[in-house]
Amino acid sequence: MKTLRHAFTIIEILISVIIISFSIVYVLKVHSQNHEHIVYITQRDKLSLEDSLFLTEEVLRYHKEKKDAYEVLHSYFQIENLKSRAILKDTKREFFIPEPIHLGDEEANGAGATIEEIKLKGKFSSSYFHFKIDGL
Repeated sequence: MKTLRHAFTIIEILISVIIISFSIVYVLKVHSQNHEHIVYITQRDKLSLEDSLFLTEEVLRYHKEKKDAYEVLHSYFQIENLKSRAILKDTKREFFIPEPIHLGDEEANGAGATIEEIKLKGKFSSSYFHFKIDGL
């Protein structure tokens, strides 16, 4: 006659512990990768918001120059708070403005467009575009 077992053997317990530990390691690895991506995206979004400080009407004349936000904005705003001024002076970007791209036929006096790219270099480089419609 067969007798019924009332407990797991030590080998069965060890195998289940190994399976659970591999599962936990995999979950922790995925969590770590997701955390790194979230930190990267958060920092990039923060710097994209700071980029808006540099996108003034005069940005196209700063080719291959490094400017701080205070230098760009002081002609638009009167910033009297010393702490705000110091924060703006610490926020710097390097500009690169490639040659504009002209679309359309200028000889036929038709509608055309000019596309100007603005590259802000730094830890997280970004590109912005300025579109101008001509001949309407």
